[in-house]
Amino acid sequence: MNAVKLIECPRDAMQGIKSFIDTSVKADYINKLLQIGFDTIDFGSFVSPKAIPQMRDTATVLSKLDLTETSSKLLAIVANVRGAQEASCFDEIKFLGYPFSISENFQMRNTGKTRDESLKILDTILSIATKANKEVVAYLSMGFGNPYGDPWNVEIVAKWTEILANMGVKTLSLSDTIGASEAKTISYLFKHLMPLYPKIEFGAHLHTTPSTWRTKVDAAYTSGCRRFDGAMLGFGGCPMAKDALTGNMPTEHMVNYFSQKNIVTNVNLSKFEAVYKAAQKVFFKA
Repeated sequence: MNAVKLIECPRDAMQGIKSFIDTSVKADYINKLLQIGFDTIDFGSFVSPKAIPQMRDTATVLSKLDLTETSSKLLAIVANVRGAQEASCFDEIKFLGYPFSISENFQMRNTGKTRDESLKILDTILSIATKANKEVVAYLSMGFGNPYGDPWNVEIVAKWTEILANMGVKTLSLSDTIGASEAKTISYLFKHLMPLYPKIEFGAHLHTTPSTWRTKVDAAYTSGCRRFDGAMLGFGGCPMAKDALTGNMPTEHMVNYFSQKNIVTNVNLSKFEAVYKAAQKVFFKA
């Protein structure tokens, strides 16, 4: 069976929590995650502290991380050129994550820019990343549906995928954002898009309700996806999206799913339970 990459997203889990999580608590938790074997840790973001106050200490958190004995790579979210320039100054960061939305309304709500403006920003970020020896992970948000009234269908997703591919995006994560995805749509998109762009690594950033997580993961995996984002306990969601957020894909569910099917994830199962308990202490106290 083909191995999968699991991307753990404490940044996504934490960013919508209103009470500030102490910097030392964040760093201690992420240091535990770094010992598990996740391919990548989406650990923080270089965005406006007014927009996402929870992430205002990302640089300080980074300074407290122990990367001496981990195979995990670090990803930071950026929303503009200034954020990309700041993140690129840190050698420890491998990936710059950039959210691009199919929905014009959500792009404005999330970054204050139109889609055309955001494409120009992404183009500059791609150049910044290349010069800094980093890679860009682009998130195609509202990739599975749109609650804001903008036109949406699989052809529109394909159009924007082509645009981003032509710009030089090498890693593209189809993002649910609001939990609108259904197994049929997930299957169609991955089966249709992956053969068209064999040089792109496609990922699934799925949000879910407790009753639908398995069908979503199964649809993505059986359709060829080998890169999955998740967050321990299913916490999180974009605070710029709908007020009633649908949680992230719970990492523990994905670990169980792939373990039962003997699919390699590189996650150290003997250490996983301790980190799961640590997550409970962090998020249930937040």
